[in-house]
Amino acid sequence: RQRQMCIRDRLTAQKDKSLLSVADQESLVLYEDTLALLAYAIVNDSLPEHRFGACRAFILKLKTALKKDYSFDYKFDRIKSASILYPPDSSFRLITWQLYVDKDEYRYYGAIQMKAKELQLFPLIDRSFELEGNLEQMVFEGKKWYGALYYNMKEVNGPNGKYYLVFGYDGFEFFNKRKVLDVLHFKNGQPAFGAPVFVHEAENRPTYTKNRIMMQYSAEVGAKLNYDEAYERVMLDHLISMPSPHGDVANYPDGSYEAYELKKDGLWHHVSKVFHQVQDKPLLPDPILDSRTKDIFGKN
Repeated sequence: RQRQMCIRDRLTAQKDKSLLSVADQESLVLYEDTLALLAYAIVNDSLPEHRFGACRAFILKLKTALKKDYSFDYKFDRIKSASILYPPDSSFRLITWQLYVDKDEYRYYGAIQMKAKELQLFPLIDRSFELEGNLEQMVFEGKKWYGALYYNMKEVNGPNGKYYLVFGYDGFEFFNKRKVLDVLHFKNGQPAFGAPVFVHEAENRPTYTKNRIMMQYSAEVGAKLNYDEAYERVMLDHLISMPSPHGDVANYPDGSYEAYELKKDGLWHHVSKVFHQVQDKPLLPDPILDSRTKDIFGKN
């Protein structure tokens, strides 16, 4: 009886403007419970085989759940170990999660679900481990994706139509982490990542553009890369290379900040230095998902 009351309370929270049938909503509540537990195991289980198994089960269970008519209306708020982002018009949602393989390897999984009665799903296949060359100049489709756990999205009207800045985290390797600012757009109805919207101008070289922004920094520190509503700019730490305690060279924030500013041309123009004064300490990066103090079991 208590479980039925809990399900009813959660259905009440979900039902606003939803076209889901009551039966499908009840079914999705049960799917969500299982998905939340699997997502927790993907991140927290100490045994690799358990994490891999939970990830496989999560993919199958999520796809089955999303096959329900109007499943887009169900928010899956209890899946705390995955990121689910929406644009302002809620025309799609971007779902990503991280699998810890070992100390020097992470894999990322994701999908884009379009808002529709029947399932329209684009899987995102992480191929970052095999990509070579200048990652900032490449364009990827969903089946060849630079995987990341996305923590923010911003919609932009560009010269060739609407696109979305997506901000992501990549665990990369034990001593070095990465953040990526990518460009999600739809070409012939298919998602693509990367577009020449980041403009760099310099006195001593021709103007050039980047398709995405990559930041690699020491795992000993945090690094900021996010859209700042107060400054109405993309703000990022300026990094400098320094010897690390591990015997190699790594990138560290120096207390100053760069930015990308949106101009009337719909492109983001690089600002090499935002403040003339240097901060004593780098700004703390925004949390990847949220500022929770308890896990899904209510434990600290």
